[in-house]
Amino acid sequence: MKKVLRNQLVMAAALTLAASMCFAQDGAALYKTKCAMCHGPSGTPGAGMAKMMHIKPVSDPSMKALSVAQIEAAVKGGKGRMRAMPGLTDPQIKAVAAYFKTLK
Repeated sequence: MKKVLRNQLVMAAALTLAASMCFAQDGAALYKTKCAMCHGPSGTPGAGMAKMMHIKPVSDPSMKALSVAQIEAAVKGGKGRMRAMPGLTDPQIKAVAAYFKTLK
């Protein structure tokens, strides 16, 4: 009985890990297609875009302080000069916000 339970727990852990990796990959792909043009591929915008749109790099303390929920809200409703990103589902918004938090 212990062996069966242990096998089920290992399987559940493996599935959870695989799902989170897919979630992160989806977030990365969405970021590249929807966000990188302004925010830069690694979260650091080009000098012209940063100056024109007042976009801060992810390394800025104010950006690091943003929670995933705050990033999600900005993607959904826009913030400052950033416009809302229509056409994304809630799971996609969560994925891209979580990915943005991983950028250094």
